[in-house]
Amino acid sequence: MRRLSIILLFAVISVVSAYAAKPLKIELWPSGPRTVSKNPNDTARMWVYLPKKEVATGRAVIICPGGGYSHLAMDHEGHNWANFFNKMGIAAIVLKYRMPHGDCRVPIEDAEAAMRLTRSMAASWNLKTDQIGIMGSSAGGHLASTIATHSKGDAAPNFQILFYPVISMDPAVTHRGSHDNFLGKEAKKKKELEYSNDLQVSRVTPRAFIVLSDDDHAVVPANGANYYLQCYRHDVPASLHVYPSGGHGWGYRDTFVYHIEMLLDLKSWLESF
Repeated sequence: MRRLSIILLFAVISVVSAYAAKPLKIELWPSGPRTVSKNPNDTARMWVYLPKKEVATGRAVIICPGGGYSHLAMDHEGHNWANFFNKMGIAAIVLKYRMPHGDCRVPIEDAEAAMRLTRSMAASWNLKTDQIGIMGSSAGGHLASTIATHSKGDAAPNFQILFYPVISMDPAVTHRGSHDNFLGKEAKKKKELEYSNDLQVSRVTPRAFIVLSDDDHAVVPANGANYYLQCYRHDVPASLHVYPSGGHGWGYRDTFVYHIEMLLDLKSWLESF
């Protein structure tokens, strides 16, 4: 049965990938951001891929690509996911957030603005305000888990999807480049603890899907595993998938040896609630 499911999913992906819906492109800060980036030419925007009305579930996911908080992998960790989610009736919103250059407020404010804007557009985009999730890969996973554990009200997501995420800012566990770009090389211990998101999980943290490779040498698996354990400790529904190989940064690439299995796992999880 699983083999048949894999064959059917592969066929669906092959057909759907040829029909990428034209997204809405929205500038997040048309009148200027609250916190100005050190790079004045860096702007935040999002691309909104809406599913066909007849299959829309009212659910949306805001996608934060990774890149060590120094650049963004916009395609395989961003735009390439749109068809997968649209086929499930889920709106895919790809976020280009600004780089922090040591000021963590910059990407956080961008992600929170994207969450609030998406909820404010719920009626126009055929969404349900209690079905807005966030997804991130690598450093984007750190941003997504930061929003999931720190943000309140309309900026708080209802679920989170984390791909090989940076979670901790502890120098012994973190991805050093992400740490330095997010907090600065001379970050104080208090800030490192505040943005070690495994330590920020509470009983109101939204349910989580966490996926990574056992042989990831860029972002050590302890990041995602520790986050899962804290979710378990705080009775937060969470699903952890660790694939035997694949390294880091595979995103939606079909060259990842467990690509189809990963899509099935994610699809099953999304259909479970």
